[in-house]
Amino acid sequence: MVKSNFDKIAFVASDTEEAQEARIALIKRYGNVAPERADAIVALGGDGLMLQTMHAHLNSRIPIYGMNRGSVGFLLNDYREDGLKERLKHAEVTVIHPLRMTAHEAKGVTHKALAINEVSLFRQIYQAAKLRIAVDGTVRLAELICDGVLVSTPAGSTAYNLSAHGPILPINAGLLALTPISPFRPRRWRGALLPNDAKVTIEVLEHDKRPVSATADHTEFRNVVKVEVMEESKIDIFMMFDPGHTLAERILAEQFGF
Repeated sequence: MVKSNFDKIAFVASDTEEAQEARIALIKRYGNVAPERADAIVALGGDGLMLQTMHAHLNSRIPIYGMNRGSVGFLLNDYREDGLKERLKHAEVTVIHPLRMTAHEAKGVTHKALAINEVSLFRQIYQAAKLRIAVDGTVRLAELICDGVLVSTPAGSTAYNLSAHGPILPINAGLLALTPISPFRPRRWRGALLPNDAKVTIEVLEHDKRPVSATADHTEFRNVVKVEVMEESKIDIFMMFDPGHTLAERILAEQFGF
């Protein structure tokens, strides 16, 4: 990605009053162009809006710089109106790759979706799911009885994965986290770290009796019988952070937080 003077900025915002007011103020100072013509896209909101913006521009290769006008803000920089172009010029860029999920239904329908954070499978009813897990064609777990399982990117490892007691991954680790959600059998299995070029195949056992849904970030498909997950290494997403507050630093700091 080539640095620029960032004369052309696209501003996108969540629907909250705070985010919309910030967008109006920034457009008044810096102008506004369509995202496809921009040197950078500035996203104003929370982490949800940042994820939506990355999904909307997955193949554009336009860097995205988030400023927090929401609640969590783990993926965002602090909000300030002053000196935006200078902040963009000096920002550090983190390149991340999404996961590609292929979900198969019992009726033979196949769905594809991309996930920046994680692909998760979850039971649809009161009965636990029964899953078989293979990595690169080799069955590693013949039967996992659980609420579900997820495959997380390093960028997503501090989100749902961490809440499910999965490991936090350094952003450039070249790893994926395979993490069970409330495992019942084998009770002591806590998941696995996989190379980022691994292909994970999850089969749903007894799918008629124990239906399972599959979700790639916010895209859900129900009643799946098999799900395949791989990193989509050909898609580069450029996230911009102020120096000293990069995603790598935030993920490292999270491991020492309380």
